[in-house]
Amino acid sequence: MDGIFHNFLFFCLFYYKKFTSKGRGKGMATLYANNYFIVVIFLSLGVLLPVVALTFGRLLRPSNPTEEKRKTYESGVDPVGSSWVQFNVKYYIFALLFVIFDVETVFLYPWAVAYDSLGLFALVEMLIFITLLIIGLIYAWKKKVLEWN
Repeated sequence: MDGIFHNFLFFCLFYYKKFTSKGRGKGMATLYANNYFIVVIFLSLGVLLPVVALTFGRLLRPSNPTEEKRKTYESGVDPVGSSWVQFNVKYYIFALLFVIFDVETVFLYPWAVAYDSLGLFALVEMLIFITLLIIGLIYAWKKKVLEWN
């Protein structure tokens, strides 16, 4: 599968270079048309490859559903009661805030690694970014999202 993908990338790059070279291209319109062509190819591949893989998997796997297989399994113990349990929405909001702030801190690492070469402008940008994160944290704190009952 990797070979097919690499060959397809090679074809896209070859097509891109062939029709956007200065000798054959017709200016910026051709360049933009070729860029859109490549985007359409990758979008169609992004949709087509998962659909084909899932369809192929469905055709190959055995399917023999029984009542025993459809039963909920919890660590070897037979389930008691309904599997539908209502949780307080604060748990989801708390988890979402954790994910948001955790992902946002990932943006600090590349900045810290390249800090010497970025200069004062990047420092100001990062201070603005951290200030916005702190404002969001204060807002969540004031709305009492971070408190457990």
